Amino acid sequence: MPEMNTQPRPLLAAGFADPVFDSQSAFRAAMEALARPGRIRPVGTASLADAPLLPSAAALVLALCDFETPLHLSAHLGGQSGVAEYLRFHSDAPLVPEPSRAAFAVLDLEQDRLDLEGFAQGTPEYPDRSTTIIACCASVETGAALTIAGPGIAGVASLRVAGLPADFAAQWAANRAGFPLGVDVLFAAPGTIVGLPRSARIIGETG
Repeated sequence: MPEMNTQPRPLLAAGFADPVFDSQSAFRAAMEALARPGRIRPVGTASLADAPLLPSAAALVLALCDFETPLHLSAHLGGQSGVAEYLRFHSDAPLVPEPSRAAFAVLDLEQDRLDLEGFAQGTPEYPDRSTTIIACCASVETGAALTIAGPGIAGVASLRVAGLPADFAAQWAANRAGFPLGVDVLFAAPGTIVGLPRSARIIGETG
């Protein structure tokens, strides 16, 4: 008779303490961040403090994803113990290996290459069938300042995200050139988020 494994399985970190209130709060923060590009929004994540992922990013996934929204994890985050299991259990989102199939994607700017073209861009008939990228970063208050303009911005605004690649402005120009197609990005730092929708323009961008 084969020997049974009696080692206990590691417990998953808790989700939202108040699923309805906390989910609505995180969802509202995400919508406000995309409606007001460059404006930093707080995300309450106290109940997710021990999650195997940046708590603000975990809160966004739990609030935005469900069984109908394919979710892609970067190789770095997907390879961390418990991350995939945690997000699949708490959000019920199906995980997909191809970023081009994802409604949402999570990556780490310190560990992963950001390649906007590799994600779903939507179609002329359904431009909303594109990827919203949740990019984990160390801060949304430090880093080289980018000046942005567009809908939801009074004049211009400043965007500071730690860990952006050197070619981000060029990538964003290409992303914006296909409007209304293209990806949207939510940058998630500890306790805060900032949004950059496809309609926003980086002043001085090339292309």
